[in-house]
Amino acid sequence: MPTEFLAGARIAGLFALTAVAEIVGCYLPYLWLKQGKSAWLLLPAAASLALFVWLLTLHPQAAGRVYAAYGGIYVSVAILWLWMVDSVRPSPTDVAGVAICIAGMLVIMLGARAG
Repeated sequence: MPTEFLAGARIAGLFALTAVAEIVGCYLPYLWLKQGKSAWLLLPAAASLALFVWLLTLHPQAAGRVYAAYGGIYVSVAILWLWMVDSVRPSPTDVAGVAICIAGMLVIMLGARAG
């Protein structure tokens, strides 16, 4: 496999893991605030958000570019979360939005290599 493909797969995987950490860090307080779950959920939520921040530092690109590109993967993972955790099937516009976000992320990350 080409080295660039493996590097891209690694970055995409890191972005996906980062997104899961952020979503979990936000979802657990939601459960506490909106569904009356235990306030103890705030402890793993804080740990998950700390993991999210640390994972963002592992990217080799400039921070602003990483945050911008990460947004595309975050939207994709959030729609998967909607489907897998909240049991809400994504609509065609959800899928179209994910495709647009992924295209934007690719433009940002691949363009960074060219420039």
